[in-house]
Amino acid sequence: MANILRVAACHVSPVFLSASRTTDKTISLIKQAASRKANLVVFPETYIAAFPVWSSVRAPTENHSLFQRMVKESIYADGDEMEAIREAARSNGILVSIGFSEKSRQSNGCLYNSNLTIGAQGEVLVHHRKLVPTFFEKLTWSPGDGHGLRIAATEFGRIGTLICDENTNALARYALIAQAEQVHISTWPAVWPTRTPHKVSQLGGEDQSSTNVDGKRVGQASEWATPPTFVTSKRLISTTR
Repeated sequence: MANILRVAACHVSPVFLSASRTTDKTISLIKQAASRKANLVVFPETYIAAFPVWSSVRAPTENHSLFQRMVKESIYADGDEMEAIREAARSNGILVSIGFSEKSRQSNGCLYNSNLTIGAQGEVLVHHRKLVPTFFEKLTWSPGDGHGLRIAATEFGRIGTLICDENTNALARYALIAQAEQVHISTWPAVWPTRTPHKVSQLGGEDQSSTNVDGKRVGQASEWATPPTFVTSKRLISTTR
């Protein structure tokens, strides 16, 4: 890991439930990050096209129309939106990590909470699907698998990614540490308005916020971490009221 790595960790909101407009925003941010000499730009959990925070604040029977919109605005890992993002990575010579709600070509309603790590030549380095959707996320996403528990070997180091609560999964963490991971990307959703920070038994009794989880993760592995967080937009808040 001899080369200097400059990371742009994007704490941003998508264009709510609009895959095309969020893709345009993503490409603009990639260009901005590259212009500021970043080597790696990281986007939050399911940045395209939304995180289903509505499932945490409303009854499932009230969310059918939102799930339909979520399916419509989710994207394929090899679809036009991701092709455009890969081209932006290539043309700007920058590594990209992006979370997205992934459609399946084998099912009309199956979605995955996914993340792509894209190389500076536009190639897909790692395609990861969240192993186990957390709590209410099961109303939206299907379980993933271990195929994506791989590091991306780059000129700036060996980069791994885990999504949200996977960062508290000891075996998932070990799977990346065992591959000599040097840079860890820890993606998170919005901080939802359903609770205040509190002490928990996990992680040594610490508040299970992304900051504390990431801090403990880095201490265990002796590596660098970047935690981009999904920012809740006014449009999302008004929709879930």
